[in-house]
Amino acid sequence: MSEENKYILEVNDLHTSFFTDAGEVCAVNGISFNLEPGKTLGIVGESGSGKSVTAYSIMQILASTGRITSGQVNYKGEDITKWNKKQMQSFRGSKCSIIFQDPMTSLNPVYTVGNQLVEAIRLHTNKTKKEAKEHAIEMLRLVGVNEPESRVKQYPHELSGGMRQRVMIAMGLICHPQLLIADEPTTALDVTIQAQILDLMKNLQKKTGMGIIFITHNLGVVADICDKVSVMYAGKIVEQGPVDDIFYKPAHPYTKGLLRSMPRVDAESYERLIPIEGTPVDMLNPPEGCPFAPRCEHCMKICLKKMPPYVEVGEKHRSACWLRVQELMNKEGK
Repeated sequence: MSEENKYILEVNDLHTSFFTDAGEVCAVNGISFNLEPGKTLGIVGESGSGKSVTAYSIMQILASTGRITSGQVNYKGEDITKWNKKQMQSFRGSKCSIIFQDPMTSLNPVYTVGNQLVEAIRLHTNKTKKEAKEHAIEMLRLVGVNEPESRVKQYPHELSGGMRQRVMIAMGLICHPQLLIADEPTTALDVTIQAQILDLMKNLQKKTGMGIIFITHNLGVVADICDKVSVMYAGKIVEQGPVDDIFYKPAHPYTKGLLRSMPRVDAESYERLIPIEGTPVDMLNPPEGCPFAPRCEHCMKICLKKMPPYVEVGEKHRSACWLRVQELMNKEGK
């Protein structure tokens, strides 16, 4: 694979806005990342940070008010933001698949589960109806659905929330895509099924070499499945790096806050979780400087006026924080 095409996906300075009656909401504000085949990128951050909008921008399935205003999304070196509808329809499902956060609104209530799975298979492969049904049953079995032969005849409302989530995961994996976007895929599942699903995703990744973008609030899942992590806040990536660096050498105050607010197995029983004080940014009127500045305990004057540049804090580990800029200047001054 050539150097310029070594990434299955490259996102460069992506901006996505929603145009509402109240004004423009810059939900994704100049983010960049890349993903190699066979690797998993975790995107973490609190609700409203722009994680799901990033996924929908890649798939180009934004709401009618949403639009990519600038930037590139390169799939194997090709900018897919310039593709037409037909090219994108071919891309979705066969080359890139998404597991949605809410299975009840993502499955069609008037068709059986089997019907929906078979349709996805037949749309992107040359399988016959009989082969597609057998493949659908096998996939349901793999994601932990009991009695899959009878489940394919059922409608979404006849299944529990966890079952519906497993059907969505089966639908995302059924055509063995080269790129999988998983948007909170294990939220509705208990921990044992969650572990099974993560193992299944890792095994499929080993077999097919697919790249995975894993969007989650669960930092435990990130530690288990991801190779590198992007931490998002208010539409921006504030820190990016290998998973071990993010957990053991966090550089941004927001990342440190997320880790402090997570329960730990080795914590003393009397230790309290430390929440991040303050409220998320109003995306209609974002601050001039660092979006995290109003909630940051280390906030300086410059933080409120100017967005910090990215600073390398380790190998392939960078952070956008004026504290890191200050440290770098002090080192160079010595």
